[in-house]
Amino acid sequence: MGLLRHRDQDEAAPASAYRMREKLLAIGDDFWIENGAGERIFKVNGKALRVRDTLKFEDTSGHELLSIQERKLRIRDTMAIERDGNTVATVRKAMITPLRERYKVEIEGGGEYEVKGNLVEHEYKFERDGHDVAEVSKRWFRVRDTYGVEVAAGEDDILVLAATVAIDQMTGPG
Repeated sequence: MGLLRHRDQDEAAPASAYRMREKLLAIGDDFWIENGAGERIFKVNGKALRVRDTLKFEDTSGHELLSIQERKLRIRDTMAIERDGNTVATVRKAMITPLRERYKVEIEGGGEYEVKGNLVEHEYKFERDGHDVAEVSKRWFRVRDTYGVEVAAGEDDILVLAATVAIDQMTGPG
């Protein structure tokens, strides 16, 4: 797609590329995430709970890999990404956003992704320690309502994809 094309081939393993649909997920709906070859590899299963909205991130066999839960009654928008009932990351909208929207993905056990760019238009990057580790863009596709996510080698693809879904839900209407 685009994120790592500027690097030497010997420098790093190729990035993983994924294709997602824009704003088609309403609570209760499902959608598939495809790999660069167009094969369905992850399913986002929308489920409505009484107190908070939950999305289940599953493999092609229906095994739950992660869940994404909206945290209500917070000052800022917050979503938790959980694995086996334990929080592995928290996605928060930044309080101060001078020119563009920004989010932070705080990873349990240390570290974080800073997410910045035009989130509503799906043109943004994930950074860790000042280095780009993932890029989200609609430029790579002519198909309407489709965007790509490219994740650098060595990163947790599933976590980045789940954070992208969470951000999509947080920037979407109502």
